[in-house]
Amino acid sequence: MSYSTLDLSIDHHIAHIQLNRPGKLNTLVMEFWQDMVDAFAEIESAAEARVVVISSTGKHFTAGLDLNAFGSIAADMQSSTDPARVREQMRNNVREMQESFTVIEKCRLPVLVAVQGGCIGGGVDLISACDMRYCTEDAFFCIQEINIGMTADVGTLQRLPHLVPSGVVRELAYTGRRMMSAEAREYGLVNRVHPDQESLMKDVMEMAAVIASKSPLAVHGTKEMLNYTRDHSVDDALNYMTVWQSGMFFSNDLFEAAKANAEKREPVFDNLLPPRKLVKRHP
Repeated sequence: MSYSTLDLSIDHHIAHIQLNRPGKLNTLVMEFWQDMVDAFAEIESAAEARVVVISSTGKHFTAGLDLNAFGSIAADMQSSTDPARVREQMRNNVREMQESFTVIEKCRLPVLVAVQGGCIGGGVDLISACDMRYCTEDAFFCIQEINIGMTADVGTLQRLPHLVPSGVVRELAYTGRRMMSAEAREYGLVNRVHPDQESLMKDVMEMAAVIASKSPLAVHGTKEMLNYTRDHSVDDALNYMTVWQSGMFFSNDLFEAAKANAEKREPVFDNLLPPRKLVKRHP
């Protein structure tokens, strides 16, 4: 499948999504939101993919939402005669845009993101849905929505408080100030900071390769448990773990890992089976 705002490749079990509008600072135009949903649907259906890397091109990771691209939506809203119907439609619009980043969180594969330069507005929503974040020294993060008179609405305020202290999130969200890379590392938003994009991508791809070498079933289960535990009590999460383990524990991967260890070699794991797509999402 071809995309207008990003490139997708799958090589050595690593699916790589790269934002590809550097001349426009990778602003998030209307096509982007559907591209993300479609790209992750393609990744999910590709059995060889075991980990996802999201990166970008040019000086900045993304300058955030392209407000000009939403002129048609504003015009449609103004043309309606019923304010209640306009607001109901707006709610659906926001839910659809939220899905474009929720697919990252719901993807059964770990998602790593590499950030260079500015990560602004919708970019923070995007990285908040990823499993691990890495950046360059010149990177900065900004909840830009407050600076343009709106509340961030596609995931930042819901996910970021699980990543950094609440008081820090509130300061960023209320003021719209920039969090520079050193501060992002201090508070744990990013795992590591690199001097330039070349070393950043080298590190992220190496980390992705390590993850891709592990049992894909065990990695999937680990992400499932971490996400579930974040949103539930410890007791509920422990109970879910017993259910998961009763079905997944005695896998071929377990025996292959043990055999490889005894034979002093790297294990070779089968790919996960792709979803059957019994129910398809239509644009």
